[in-house]
Amino acid sequence: MGADRKGTGRRRPVRAVAYATCGVVLLAGCASMPDSGDLRDVESTPRQDAQVRVFAMPPAEDASPTEIVQGFLEALTSDDPQYETARKYLTGEAERTWRPEQSTTVLAGGPGTASGHSVLDDEMSDFSLTLTGAKVATVDARQSYAPADGQYRESVHLTRDAKSGQWRIDELPQGVVMGKSDFQRNYMSVNKYYFASNAPAGSEAAASAQPAAVADPVYVRRRVEPMAQVVRSLLDGPSSLLGPVVRSSFPTGTALARGVTSLTPDDRSRLTVPLNGRAARVGADKCDEMAAQLLYTLRSLTPTVEEVQLRSGTERLCSLTEDQAETVAARGSAQEPDYLYFVDDEHRLVRIPSGSSATKPHPVPVPGALGEGGTALRSVAVARDEHTAAGVGLDGRSLYVGSLVSGGSLGEPVLVSQGSKEQDRLTAPSWDAHGDLWVADRNPDRPRLLVLRKGAGEPLEVRIPQLDGRVQAVRVAADGVRIALIVEKGDDRSLLIGRIERADRAGQPPTVLELRSATPELEEVTAMSWAGDSRLVVVGRGRGGVQQIGYVQVDGSAPESSVPAALTGVKEIAASEDERLPLVAYSEDGIVRLPSGMQWQKVTAGTAPVYPG
Repeated sequence: MGADRKGTGRRRPVRAVAYATCGVVLLAGCASMPDSGDLRDVESTPRQDAQVRVFAMPPAEDASPTEIVQGFLEALTSDDPQYETARKYLTGEAERTWRPEQSTTVLAGGPGTASGHSVLDDEMSDFSLTLTGAKVATVDARQSYAPADGQYRESVHLTRDAKSGQWRIDELPQGVVMGKSDFQRNYMSVNKYYFASNAPAGSEAAASAQPAAVADPVYVRRRVEPMAQVVRSLLDGPSSLLGPVVRSSFPTGTALARGVTSLTPDDRSRLTVPLNGRAARVGADKCDEMAAQLLYTLRSLTPTVEEVQLRSGTERLCSLTEDQAETVAARGSAQEPDYLYFVDDEHRLVRIPSGSSATKPHPVPVPGALGEGGTALRSVAVARDEHTAAGVGLDGRSLYVGSLVSGGSLGEPVLVSQGSKEQDRLTAPSWDAHGDLWVADRNPDRPRLLVLRKGAGEPLEVRIPQLDGRVQAVRVAADGVRIALIVEKGDDRSLLIGRIERADRAGQPPTVLELRSATPELEEVTAMSWAGDSRLVVVGRGRGGVQQIGYVQVDGSAPESSVPAALTGVKEIAASEDERLPLVAYSEDGIVRLPSGMQWQKVTAGTAPVYPG
């Protein structure tokens, strides 16, 4: 449930705002509500500084039913760890059965409220009203965010205590509800990390000693012991979307030690995490994986944690630094590519150093047949090891794979589309973390998503049971677990994120399941690229709007990162999972890039820019 802000009638203070840096406490007067009749729609509080802490006020003596509901909604946007003050607005039975952790519903504004009573009689002993609003998103019990739409309508019932004469809420919906700006003030997104368990059957990756770390974004309350919150969430297990394709190294039942409510790094930036007895007998390798999961997760929350130490009872289990964690598990955002690649004006595959700061870097053709110009290219993809590349011919019909080694031959295409028009043929390809090559054939007579094991052999048609439309672009995440698809249906082009489930037997195609929109507010997505472990950069247009570039999370929420500088006429966009590298785009000015904190700079003529992947 969440806070309203406006109403009519008398006013009373309902919550306190504390500035921890100066110790001054300010009482914020809540807009009160009428004693009878319909209640006006209300709006969330404007977003406030991160140092501002909000504390709830308990029910006032002889507060009316509408004031009780108003105070309760206000209390739910406070920083009470267990909603202690909000519970004071409930009857004893309602307090015992209410589960605020069950879900959070986010509305476009604060909840609107309407009462069916035209007059509040002094003899009345019960009162009811309805909370309403336009849904924006929900956060489930695992703290996973998902966009939502439609109307929110839930009833709240109050009763008057026969002895004290005080009104209290005795029936209410489970979970909490609040406006979008209150949600942004109260919650923040954090990546918790698990390990991929979906390597292709029979592949080297399936038996690899170094698993791939997979980011699973969750929302935690910003000022309510966020370190302890996110550790508990990590130990509770992955989201429903990722559960079938990731694993955790923590033994089942592992939790923080009894009585641990907060976690704080010491003056050496080391965080000690006390665990219960379930973690006491793990081996050294398993403990290192556990510590890597924790360290990656905590560094997503704050860079102040540089080392994690695990303990169970009086026993020290293991300790791991950031550098050591990189040897335990591969993380896409930690893998800096050597080069940025694109197609030059001679339709060859060329490259420049990825970290080049030169204003006008000189592109160099890649070694091998794709850089020699014998086959004109329109789009390309480079494997993550940067030893192999794939290119689609200029007419979009043929897909070629070649080694980035001098003297290598190109050979026959590995795939040919039968589409009659260029726009109905092959999309740009994408390599996954296992060295497999993905591409979509847009032939309207037989639209397909295809994968070629190691970029060779017979193309396998990927099963996508939920697909409703035609794939126009495909990019596989560095973790090998998720895939991003631009899907066209009618006049709409949406960005969908799906889970990749590999077949148990070699030679069988993978399946993409649980497609979810990552851009619910855009009706036309024209380009996208992975730009972090759980983030993408997108070029698109809202309804009736102009083209824009922005970041989105895989769960459909908007990250707090700054919006890229505006750029007109963007046709393609490229980003690296390593967020330190600049965005690169193909626009009406050719190949341009956006270094951190700067404006777009023209690099050279060319098209189809890509980082490895």
